[in-house]
Order: sequence, then structure tokens, then C-alpha cells
Amino acid sequence: MIRKAFIPAAGMGTRLGKATGDRPKALVKVNGVPMLELVIERLKGKGINHFMVNVHHFSRQLIDFLSRIKYSGVQIEISDETNELLDTGGAIKKAIRFFEGNEPVLVHNADIISEVDLSKLEMFHKENWALATLCVRKRKSGRVLLFDEEMNLTGWKNTVDESYKWVSDPADSYLDFAYSGIYLADRRFARLLPMTGKFSIIDALLKMAGTHRILGYLDRSQYWFDLGTEEKIKIAESYLRDQMSFD
Repeated sequence: MIRKAFIPAAGMGTRLGKATGDRPKALVKVNGVPMLELVIERLKGKGINHFMVNVHHFSRQLIDFLSRIKYSGVQIEISDETNELLDTGGAIKKAIRFFEGNEPVLVHNADIISEVDLSKLEMFHKENWALATLCVRKRKSGRVLLFDEEMNLTGWKNTVDESYKWVSDPADSYLDFAYSGIYLADRRFARLLPMTGKFSIIDALLKMAGTHRILGYLDRSQYWFDLGTEEKIKIAESYLRDQMSFD
């Protein structure tokens, strides 16, 4: 069972406009609950008991908030990027110690709510000896990841300007899926990252996929929500309220 999760929460949240003018994106509320707390609660309910959260924008607020959260048997650590925002890849490199151990670590964005089955994700990851397994869905997106028929990462595409990035040679055919903001990383993953400083995890994954197994896991669960804009938060709030009314 997955026991550890790294939650990237250092983003500026510019798509949320005024909502992040006086607070970090991770503390913007969804049905009255900060989205970060919502994510931690949901992951805790799936057996995860050791978290690390990275902070940058209004970092003091996040640090204070996390210091007040008290869960029995749960440990929460902070990776402080107050002085420099390291992007999605640099954040993992800075937190390299957290990824050491005997089991894979879940990386789960603070602004994502989903019903992905973590046990099936872990089984797929281990059975295929993957270095990283990326949760993907078939949905509209301005950027998609490209895979071969065995779900090996082969490239990236900007669907707006039709630009590509490839692991090696351009592929004539491929499967395209949108990244879900969730992936499972092998304990070797952080130390094998081929870049340093500030860098995108997608760029690093494309470099690594030439020599390591970077796979896609197709998530067919009922729902997935990106909480990156006020409109998307309202959609998620409506769905979650309806879900609670049937519990």
C-alpha cells in the first residue's frame, strides 16, 4: 500500500485571479475547506500517513496552516521554496530525501481531486517495473502526453499550436492523453532526475523515458477535477455537494 505522498503546493495560482491575491492557491476553499486539506483528507482515507508539501507563494500562511493540522499517526513535512520557486521538477529534486525508502511515493497536485484507484495504480506500476507511472485521462486539454501501444511515454504535444517534443524520433502513430496531475514515483526517481535547479517535470520525464520505463496509467474513474480556476472550483463544489447528499 502507498504510504507516502508529495503534494506540490508552491504554485502562484495566477489562473484564480483575486482569490490568490492574499493567500496561496492551496488554501483557496472548496465548499468551505482549503483544497490542500481536502486532498490530505482524501489521501489519508486511502492509507497514506506521511506527507511532504512544498511551499512558496504566501509560504508562511501554508506553514502555519500545516502546523495546525493534527492527525493521529500522520506526519506532515514541509519543503520550503520561499526564496526560489523550483517548478514541478526542481521541487522533486529538492525533496530527494523524502523519496528514499523501500516503496514508491505518490505525487499529487494540491489542486486536483479525483477518484483514481491507488491500489490499481500501484499494482500497474510494480508489475511493469516502472520508474514513474503517470495518471492520464481521455479529456480535452491544450497539452497532452503521447504514448505507444504499451503506454510507454514517447512525446508531448501542444494541441493549440501543434508543436511537439519527442523522447527520440517522431512517431507516426501514438495514443494521446491528458496528464491528471498525479503520478507514482519509484524510490530511485528523485536521484535519477537528469536536471538540476528550476525545471519542469515533464521535460525531465521526456529525457528519462529514453532509458527508463515512464508509463501512462489510464484512469477511468468516475470523476476528476482541476481546481485551477474559479469556474472549475464551482463545478467541483456542485458535484461534491451532490455526492455528499447521497452518502
